Amino acid sequence: MSLKETKKPTLSGTDLLHADEDVPKGLEVSPSISVTTTFRAPRPWSENDGLKDMDPWNPDRHVYSRYTQDVSTRVERILSKINQGYALTYASGLASAYAGLVFLNPKRIAITGGYHGCHMVIEMYQRSRNETIPLIGIDDEFQPGDVCWIETPENPKGESKSIQYYADRIHAVGGKLFVDATFGPPPLQYPFKWGADLIMHSGTKYFGGHSDLLCGVLVTKTREEWNQIWYMRTFLGSMMGSLEAWLLLRSLRTLHLRVPRQSETATKLAHWLHKASNGKAAEGIPAGLIDTVWHSSLQGKDARGWEPSQQMEGGWNATFGILMTSTEYASLLPHNLKYFIPATSLGGVESLIEQRVASDAGADPRLVRISVGVEDFEDLKADLTRAFQEILQVRAKL
Repeated sequence: MSLKETKKPTLSGTDLLHADEDVPKGLEVSPSISVTTTFRAPRPWSENDGLKDMDPWNPDRHVYSRYTQDVSTRVERILSKINQGYALTYASGLASAYAGLVFLNPKRIAITGGYHGCHMVIEMYQRSRNETIPLIGIDDEFQPGDVCWIETPENPKGESKSIQYYADRIHAVGGKLFVDATFGPPPLQYPFKWGADLIMHSGTKYFGGHSDLLCGVLVTKTREEWNQIWYMRTFLGSMMGSLEAWLLLRSLRTLHLRVPRQSETATKLAHWLHKASNGKAAEGIPAGLIDTVWHSSLQGKDARGWEPSQQMEGGWNATFGILMTSTEYASLLPHNLKYFIPATSLGGVESLIEQRVASDAGADPRLVRISVGVEDFEDLKADLTRAFQEILQVRAKL
């Protein structure tokens, strides 16, 4: 399949640098880290009665860092602007997933595949309620009160689902669509445009972008919804720490530079690897190594005539999966590379690779997940080419 030209929405560097301009700050150019947990109360107290008179979206002062603090407020303003909604940050992606369930309060959850950690979050949510909330597949029949939870592009393979299709189906019965868009951050896709009701990101990944912080993000359509989840977060106690918020603010400044570069390189690599799928040899890849390559750009149209390019308007995902022809090849490949680091996670400036079963016991042991960083395409291609040759030699000696 040839690469297709796609319309590429731009992610404004100006917004990433200045969307927090209306948040009060000092004279410093580089943001300071506020490490205080509590703040001096005004005098007299009766003039500003604690939380009752506080606007958490636009605080004119802070009370306690579990409510608001300088840097997290700035981060949330930028995340809101670029996600076309109202964003709130959490201590991790899974913390935001749990908070999303608390907010949506589903009678049933429709979920199929995706990140195994989110399935464990559902289990924890059920335990907290001391009840079993029925689980169905995303292609089953929906009922009022259902929440349909889709991840697109989906972990670990990197293939896309139609947000519009599932939005139309779940909205027809009065349910809600919860979209995990971690693999498709701005400017790659904008889920609200296609009918999502609530967006989740593991900000640890592309928003953080440097493999040095944990973060979760929920994005709502309205300020009223944002106020509700802010209140819930305050008493769930799952906000980010001050250092992580500062690191995230730093990282968001270059999101428009990192993600398009990672997307372009990953797409080239996926198409190159695809030429050697089904055990074929191609452009430096020996025959018999690669069974299948998954990537949104390789999907084409589905049975309904939908194709990912309609939704992935700003480029393709930078994380994708390949299925090796043997478990041995999948275990050897990550450890015979120079530029790809054998590690879990994704979205960082460095390229990562893992045999997925090492992190997800339910994965096919032949599956390898690749997260492409900002290195040069030719260097990554040469690295893989050399590694493919080496693992054949290692395999021959086993």
